[in-house]
Amino acid sequence: MARPPHTIRRPPSVGVSLSRALSKLGLCSRKQAELLVAEGRVRVAGKVARDPSMRVDLDRDRITVDGERVVAERKVYLMLNKPRGLVTTRDDPAGRGTVYDCLEGLDLPFVSPVGRLDKASEGLLLMTNDTRWANGLLDPASHVGKTYHVQIGTSPDETMLGRFRSGVTVDGELLTARSIEMLRSGGRTAWLEIVLDEGRNRQIRRLLGAFDVEVLRLIRVAIGPLQLGDLAKGKARHLTAEELAMLAGESK
Repeated sequence: MARPPHTIRRPPSVGVSLSRALSKLGLCSRKQAELLVAEGRVRVAGKVARDPSMRVDLDRDRITVDGERVVAERKVYLMLNKPRGLVTTRDDPAGRGTVYDCLEGLDLPFVSPVGRLDKASEGLLLMTNDTRWANGLLDPASHVGKTYHVQIGTSPDETMLGRFRSGVTVDGELLTARSIEMLRSGGRTAWLEIVLDEGRNRQIRRLLGAFDVEVLRLIRVAIGPLQLGDLAKGKARHLTAEELAMLAGESK
């Protein structure tokens, strides 16, 4: 059967998918890239691309969108103080507010979150268009700690803290933390400092929930040596050269 005209096919081992390439170049998300391809607006080596999963070589292939060549944007590294109530995604089908609402009005290329904070969580969120840098921080082998301050609906004694530290298996998954320490307690609530080596889905909430402990607030205050500090809620800023160097040392 003859191939459709203007279709380019490459062995699966070559390069990256076209949708990922457009994301890596800082143009848009993968989902948005798939829409651009479906609309026939993307060309590779002068030919219309019909398949967002086709393999491309970023160092060799000329990729255009609406006739304009797509080139790598400047690398951007941001820290955001995520407010509670926003979802960590570009587009939300339910129409909820997203972390991108905090970036409106800023002159930025397309950036993606480095990991996630769920809707009810707040605090330090990194965003970048440097996928290699992001993957280095997210790789469990790098052991970059994430520090959270967590308000819970009980005042635990040392025995209960010991149970938290021992971890628990939930749905066949062992949930543990690098460390769990009491920050302060009063009345019927307490604040814990919890450090994670990895970022499983809703890890802290699931771990504490297994002991029938309610999480009232969950704030990420640090990633490795990088502190949230006094950055205002809902605001973002560029990381400094010194902060990037600190994180690079952590992720090696």
